[in-house]
Amino acid sequence: MPKQTFYNLPEHKKQVLLEALEKEFSRVPLYEASISNIVKSAEIPRGSFYQYFTDKEDAYFFLLNEQAERSKGTFMAILQKNNGDLFETFTEMFRWTLEQISKGDGLDILKNAFLNMTHKVETTFYTIFNGDSKTQFQEICALINKENLNISTEKDLRFVLQILTTITFHNLIEKLARNTSDEEAIDSFIAEVEILKHGMYKGSNK
Repeated sequence: MPKQTFYNLPEHKKQVLLEALEKEFSRVPLYEASISNIVKSAEIPRGSFYQYFTDKEDAYFFLLNEQAERSKGTFMAILQKNNGDLFETFTEMFRWTLEQISKGDGLDILKNAFLNMTHKVETTFYTIFNGDSKTQFQEICALINKENLNISTEKDLRFVLQILTTITFHNLIEKLARNTSDEEAIDSFIAEVEILKHGMYKGSNK
């Protein structure tokens, strides 16, 4: 997390620094990012960077967490709009994410994050759909319509969310890595969700 000196910055200077961070992390993945480029773009001394962040990883995950928080709000709004239907919500959220990436607006940072996924990056994005605390998870659970889900416990629901989240990440990475069209990516995503929704097992052979 940023140091208190970052939060004490005037809003204009804070925005300039954030734009410099987004520019560099959109250009290359974290491990290739240059603090020199960031401070040059922000027009600050190199020493000032370390007054605001511990290192470039600290700055990077601050940006990702900010993006995850915004996406979490969108996810919950879509979930409410769809009356708690998880499958419709994840499908709409997938479409929305593709639209945001296509628009650009600094969101190339998401492309680099998905194409260079690490456990820490994955964990950050998992909070969009699962919350980052028990309280947030329960808030999400309260919005989900469980009547049509073949689950009986909160643990089961967490598994369902994890599976849908994994399918979402997998399809985003495939779309970006192969540069397929949005339409192809959406069709593939829907096909996988439909298999999950209706199940793969016809029944026991007794």
